[in-house]
Amino acid sequence: MSSLSRLLHQTETAALQKPVSSSVHRETSSKLTVPNRLTVRLQAPVIQDIGGLAPGFVVLLSGTIYTARDAAHKKMIETLEQGEALPFDPQDQIIYYTGPTPTREGQTIGSAGPTSSYRMDPYTPALLELGLKGCIGKGERSPECMAAFAQFGAKYFLAIGGTGALISKCIRSSRVIAYEEMGTEAIRELQVEDMRLIVA
Repeated sequence: MSSLSRLLHQTETAALQKPVSSSVHRETSSKLTVPNRLTVRLQAPVIQDIGGLAPGFVVLLSGTIYTARDAAHKKMIETLEQGEALPFDPQDQIIYYTGPTPTREGQTIGSAGPTSSYRMDPYTPALLELGLKGCIGKGERSPECMAAFAQFGAKYFLAIGGTGALISKCIRSSRVIAYEEMGTEAIRELQVEDMRLIVA
């Protein structure tokens, strides 16, 4: 079993159940202060240095993030290769690998569980080089991809697979900003509050 697989096995249940210390707060300085605990709050866009977030830490993420799966990533890389602007500036942003199910009446968004992250491995380093601060998904990444996270000071966050309905409750708003013709693969801008993640 790989180290990432062991991390998933050891921390998924604890991450869903662990209470948040009231002494942990959002930082506005250039470096995120990581307390001597396993749970921290993080605001997106991420303007802090998050290098102190070690594997196994639980993060409660709030703020603005973007969705994109493999088809959207492929199109973004093609856009870059053509010298054109991306639908959003990746600098300091976080991408969530999800394609929500159709939204029912009265809902902000449909079920929004994580997509297997390895499908984005070919495209992720180029976005990290542009300043992307984090990605949210499930499962393992290639060694080359994880090396790129380390090189550019970014983090890979694990969402818990099979909890799409629960995750959707953390999403306060959702709007399509690009590739609407791609349906569930469209890029969305989400406003999230206390989205519970694990640092991989």
